[in-house]
Amino acid sequence: MEKFLKKIKNKENLDFEESKAAFEILMNGKASENEIFNFLTLLSSKGEVSNEIAGGVYVLRNKSKRVNVKNCIDTCGTGGDGKNTLNISTASALLLASMEVRVAKHGNKAVSSKCGSADVLEALNVKIDSEPKDIEKQINKNNFGFMFAPNYHSAMKYVGPTRKKIGKRTIFNMIGPLSSPALVDRQVVGVFDKKLLKIFANALNNLNIKFAWIVNSEDGLDEISPYAKTNVMQLKNKEISEIIINPKELNINADNFDNLIGNDSKFNSKKMIDIFKGEDNDFSKAVCLNAAAGLVVSEKYAKFSDAYQNARKKILSGKTYEHLINIQNG
Repeated sequence: MEKFLKKIKNKENLDFEESKAAFEILMNGKASENEIFNFLTLLSSKGEVSNEIAGGVYVLRNKSKRVNVKNCIDTCGTGGDGKNTLNISTASALLLASMEVRVAKHGNKAVSSKCGSADVLEALNVKIDSEPKDIEKQINKNNFGFMFAPNYHSAMKYVGPTRKKIGKRTIFNMIGPLSSPALVDRQVVGVFDKKLLKIFANALNNLNIKFAWIVNSEDGLDEISPYAKTNVMQLKNKEISEIIINPKELNINADNFDNLIGNDSKFNSKKMIDIFKGEDNDFSKAVCLNAAAGLVVSEKYAKFSDAYQNARKKILSGKTYEHLINIQNG
C-alpha cells in the first residue's frame, strides 16, 4: 500500500492495474485504518481520475454477490448534488420497467439526502432485501429488481468505519453507482459535478459498458433537468461524444424548482404514486426526461424527443401505477 500512497501524495495518478491492486488490499481487509484514511483523503485532494475509479469498480464488482440477468439497465447516480430533490432516478426506473425495459436497480438508503432509493422503495412496499435468485425472477416477471448495496458488497465493511470518520465524499461515492452486481452493460448515471462527465465516460469505457449516458445539469442536478440545459457525455460502442438536452426545445413548460424538492420517504413515495396515477407536474416531466435517457440507452428509441414523448404518454395514462402494483405483488 505504501508505494500507492507515496504516488498519490506526489499528486501522481494510479493507472488501472495499480488502482486494482490498491483496492484489492482495501477490500481484503489488508489495509490499516490509517492507510485507508490516507488513501481516500489523498485521492480526494489530488482529484480522482477514470483509471482509479475503474480499478475500484472492477474489484468491488468482483467481490460482490452476482445477479445473473441479461439486457438490463441501471439508473443509479452519485447523489451528493445537495438539492434534496424527489427520487427522480428511482421513479424513472419504475417508469422504464412499465415500458418493457429491464431494470436492475442498484442503490442504498439515504446518505446525503433525507430519502435514498432504498428508503422510497421500502415506503412503496417494493422488496429491497431480495437475494440474487429472487431478483432474477422479479426482473424476468416485472422488468424490475432492486439490489440493496450493503447486502451485495460485503467487502465494503472494511472501509465503512473510515468513510464515516472522513464524513465527506470519497472515491467510493463514485465507485458505488458503477458497481452493479448485475454487471449491467447499459447505464444512465447522474454525477454531481460537470468535471466528472468525461472521467466517468472513460471509466465506464474501461469496464466494457456498451451504452451509457452520464448527465449533469446546468442548474446543478445529477439528473436531466426540466429547467436548464443538461450536459450529457455519451459512451456508445467505445465512442465518447457530447450531447446537450435543452428542455426549451422539447417545449417543457416547467418553472417551479420547488416542485422537485423532496422530504422523507412517506412524502416522496406519495409524490411518486401521484405521478404514476397520471398527475402532471414538474416532477412528472423530470421523471420522463430521465426515463427517456434510459429508453435511448436501451436502444428502444433513437431520438431523445421521441423517447420523451412516449414516456409522457405512458405516465399520463396511469399504467405505470398498475405496473407498480405488479412489482409490489412480486
